[in-house]
Amino acid sequence: MSVTRRALFIDGANLYATTKSLGFDVDFKRLLRSYNHNGRLVRAFYYTAMIEDQEYSSIRPLVDWLDYNGYRVVTKPTKEFVDSAGRRKIKGNMDIELAIDALEIAPFIDEMILFSGDGDFRSLAEAMQRRGVRVIVVSTIQTQPPMIADELRRQADEFIDISQLIPLIGREHGDRAPRQQPETDGRQDDAKARSLVERRYGIRNQANEDDDIA
Repeated sequence: MSVTRRALFIDGANLYATTKSLGFDVDFKRLLRSYNHNGRLVRAFYYTAMIEDQEYSSIRPLVDWLDYNGYRVVTKPTKEFVDSAGRRKIKGNMDIELAIDALEIAPFIDEMILFSGDGDFRSLAEAMQRRGVRVIVVSTIQTQPPMIADELRRQADEFIDISQLIPLIGREHGDRAPRQQPETDGRQDDAKARSLVERRYGIRNQANEDDDIA
C-alpha cells in the first residue's frame, strides 16, 4: 500500500486572521505532527510578508522558530503605497510565491493542504487537480462573513473547517503567553523572545526532517 505524500501551504496572514476571529492559537509543532500521521509530509511551507526597516517585528521570533523547526518559510518585504483617497497602505501579497512552489512540487505529492480562504487560489487549485493532486482547503465558515471564498470552497476536493481541528492543532491554554516586548541586544533578551514563541506556539528546537526533494 502506497503512502500518501502531502504538502502544507500556509498563507500566514490569512491563517492569523482566521484563528484570531475564532479565538485560538495554532500549535505549529502539533500541526506538523498531525499531518505526518497516516501519510508522509514532504514539505510544510509558511508564507508571510514582513515590514523592513523596523527595530522589532512581532512576527520575527515566530518566523525564526518555524525556519528551524521543520517549516520552509518564505518571506518578502512589504510595499508601501498611497491609495486614491490619500491613505497610506501596506501591501504584502504572497500568492505568486505560493503558487510557484505548489506547481513545482506537484509531481512529488498526492495531496495539497492549503491553509487559506483566499479566492485567488481557485485557479491554482484547479491547476493542481489537473496534475493529479488532491486539493484540501482549510479555512472556516463559522465567521460572518465566512473566511473562505465560495469559489475556492467549490473548487477544492475537500473543505475542512479549521474549527474542527482545534483539538488537534490548537495551543493548550494552561499557560498564557506573555506579551511580546521589543527586542534589544544581548543573549538574555534573545532567550526571552525564543521562550515566548516556544510557549505561545508549542514549538521546540528540533532538527529539520529529511527532505524528499532538493
